Amino acid sequence: MSIHDGIVLDHLDRMTDSTGLIQHAIYSVPRRESGYTTDDNARALRLCARLWRQEPDDRMLSRITTYLSFLEHARCPVRGFHNFLSYQRDWLDATGCGDCQGQAIRALAEVLGSQLANGYRELARELIESVLPALADLRSLRAQAYVILAWGHLWKTDVKDIDSLESVAWSAAERLLDCYRRSQRPDWQWFESRLTYANAVLPQALFIAAQRWPEEGFLNVAEESFAFLDRVTTSENIFWPIGNSDWYPRGEPKSLYDQQPVEAVMMADAALTAFDQNRDEKYLTIFCRAHDWFHGENSLHEPLVDSESGACCDGLESSGLNRNQGAESTLAFLWAIVHNREMQLLVNDRLSAAASTPDTKQTHEPRAHPYLII
Repeated sequence: MSIHDGIVLDHLDRMTDSTGLIQHAIYSVPRRESGYTTDDNARALRLCARLWRQEPDDRMLSRITTYLSFLEHARCPVRGFHNFLSYQRDWLDATGCGDCQGQAIRALAEVLGSQLANGYRELARELIESVLPALADLRSLRAQAYVILAWGHLWKTDVKDIDSLESVAWSAAERLLDCYRRSQRPDWQWFESRLTYANAVLPQALFIAAQRWPEEGFLNVAEESFAFLDRVTTSENIFWPIGNSDWYPRGEPKSLYDQQPVEAVMMADAALTAFDQNRDEKYLTIFCRAHDWFHGENSLHEPLVDSESGACCDGLESSGLNRNQGAESTLAFLWAIVHNREMQLLVNDRLSAAASTPDTKQTHEPRAHPYLII
């Protein structure tokens, strides 16, 4: 069993070959005909770089090498990164989609901001700099949000010489703000006329932007939009994400099924960012709801995860679980474990601070929780 700091990576390893991470599975078996995607390999690179930072070892470094090598190979001769690679190792797109550019940059920022060997960090910086022109032209709101998160990670880890990326991140934050102001209505505090996928990354990016540029109005929009997202994805005190069959256009019914694990982990990640910023307990509650979705606190009352292998089912359909265990879903679950530990550290810091100031009245303590151990 492949365990790293208590996180089981057996299924991730099963889905990975010498080329990279295979996109889909049929049940728990890699589906080779689905090939590979840059965004999946980027998510895996970011995860393994984060785990290596917590506990360096040779096996984790080998995973990092595989996924980073995939991103280097994905660099497009024109600009940006390719996304879809066939199992026969042929690129299937002329240029990658906007979202994969953002995912790739976020993963490369994790490497650049780490203590990995110079060669890894220098390659990450070279790749980031080579695609900066493509980043400046991104039109996908989510891709722009990923760029803000990537820059925010480098800013917080005190990486030098990132002015060009900061300029792109600033412009991206301004675009998010502009989209919100044009789209919002009294009953619709959102950036677009419909809610689709990876929704939580949009307010999360503005929480990060607000830390760097507190006078620009980013925080208000982050709080308003995240509160709206929480309202429309909470039913009977469980997390009920937007289904990706028909999404949720303004003024129309919300799509209830094909619920995806990526929605739950991104909601948890955004709540972690918000809690880190102001320690408001409401974000701890949102975090726990999203995290528990994986473990059966969902509309079907079905757990999606296999803790023995570290795998996760591909989603909730109206007829039951989608029992295929693809790359995106598995990485969502593994990231949820990492976020849970990071949230635990933040809560423990809060409790320690409260204990050191006995004169401060604590009217609300974080609640005990079976997955968030505090």
